[in-house]
Amino acid sequence: MTGLFPDTRLRRTRASGWSRALHRETVLTPADLIWPLFVTEGSGVEEPIASLPGVSRWSVDGIAARAKEAVQLGIPCIALFPNTQPDRRSDDGAEALNPDNLMCRAIKAIRDACGSDVGILTDVALDPYTAHGQDGLLDDAGYVVNDPTVEVLVGQALNQTVAGADIIAPSDMMDGRIGSIRAALEGEGHVNVQIMAYAAKYASAFYGPFRDAVGSGGLLKGDKKSYQMDPANGEEALREVALDISEGADSVMVKPGLPYLDIVRRVKERFEVPTFAYQVSGEYAMIEAAAAAGAGDRDALVLETLMSFKRAGCTGVLTYHSEHAAKLLNG
Repeated sequence: MTGLFPDTRLRRTRASGWSRALHRETVLTPADLIWPLFVTEGSGVEEPIASLPGVSRWSVDGIAARAKEAVQLGIPCIALFPNTQPDRRSDDGAEALNPDNLMCRAIKAIRDACGSDVGILTDVALDPYTAHGQDGLLDDAGYVVNDPTVEVLVGQALNQTVAGADIIAPSDMMDGRIGSIRAALEGEGHVNVQIMAYAAKYASAFYGPFRDAVGSGGLLKGDKKSYQMDPANGEEALREVALDISEGADSVMVKPGLPYLDIVRRVKERFEVPTFAYQVSGEYAMIEAAAAAGAGDRDALVLETLMSFKRAGCTGVLTYHSEHAAKLLNG
């Protein structure tokens, strides 16, 4: 219970910069960031992504250079997403199991360049590898089948782990995949490899630029509503999180970010586990568009939105603004 005005004046502690810093409840640092990066074929390649201004696809050598930059900026982890070439895509996503695929080569290059100074988080889902752009295998009716997809995801996770991944992040939203991947990792002796489950991943309208970046947008037939969550549902998200934790997830993720801060808060308060959010491509693009239109200061918009994730309870945030935010936070 607080006192009454004028004995209590809440503006007293806001009157000077040193006092605001002293009373600040939430602190954001580069160590709270995970930097998503897109890898493509070639050497010396940087391909700007039109729908994600300021973000590029990098060839493997460029990805290794970005990883070194992350270390210098104090960003502890990078997340990798491949832009698989069309001739390597197939209905069964077999390229995901190739030990020399683009993802595995990027993992190895980062490990050679940075050793253990940076964490490597890898996406486990089939949409970067399928000819139809869905996250799993299809039956004759075009429905994404669950159990056969999980079998492939387990192989994909082991493939990335052998290449040197530190965190396996299944983003597919198939039922039971966390338990199957955890059992496979334990069975193969990879006991210290973490799983960050995309536990509450919604069928969102904010993913468009990402699909352009990995080359699946133009391929996708239909939608992903039979496996990604309905944006109207909150209780269901808690059930998803509970299942993934019970199956062996070390941390969980809510995706997208800003439209689902209520879910972040509920997950953190209910389960008290490491909880991450993905500030997705559409969120990034909106901030960039607002800044370009003069609707707000870019630096302030970036830091305020990232602070909102931390205030809601996030352990950390995956954001395409990681590099820029880290430079701002480092002064």
